[in-house]
Amino acid sequence: MFDKPNSALYDNDLIAKIADGDQYAFTTLFEQYQSMVYGYALHLTRSKEYAEEIVQNIFMNIWVKRAQLPDIQNLGAYLNRATRNQCYSALRKIATERLVELDQSHLELNDGSNAEDLVLYNESFQMLQHAVASLPQQRRQVYELCHGQGLKYEEVAQQLNISPGTVHSHMKLALRTIRTHLQALHTAIFLFLICRF
Repeated sequence: MFDKPNSALYDNDLIAKIADGDQYAFTTLFEQYQSMVYGYALHLTRSKEYAEEIVQNIFMNIWVKRAQLPDIQNLGAYLNRATRNQCYSALRKIATERLVELDQSHLELNDGSNAEDLVLYNESFQMLQHAVASLPQQRRQVYELCHGQGLKYEEVAQQLNISPGTVHSHMKLALRTIRTHLQALHTAIFLFLICRF
């Protein structure tokens, strides 16, 4: 996707210079490809914020791991793959955020919603519920009190007779567990959630 006509030799020259620590060559590479990386990331994530973050991550990784650049045979293919991988990670993050939001309030589906929308919603919500159910008892209690009942950390701490710091730790671990549990969601569900909500 990122290949340019007759650019292979030029790219190889840039890669060699960047691998030697040439900042000007790196700036040249960034200026040449950043708009294409951004455009592809925006197309996949539909989020300017995530697209900008992906551009930063990809080019930062190129500079940090510049010693490995000579191993790259095709820069365009490398950037394409790196962008796609970063986008899928972003989509998983976005989907998890959307699903966690669903646990806080009921979703009102439009009268015009079709059966496919309902099936996808039900499957997604069930996966979230299953993830919550898999949490250890106290962590699940903390999560349900914070997200289900909207209590503040201090209120949950007082109710469960634990410290606010412990509540914070439980919430952090709960969200991490849920995020990991939802990694198996199909890309189509990611896109459905992003577009729908």
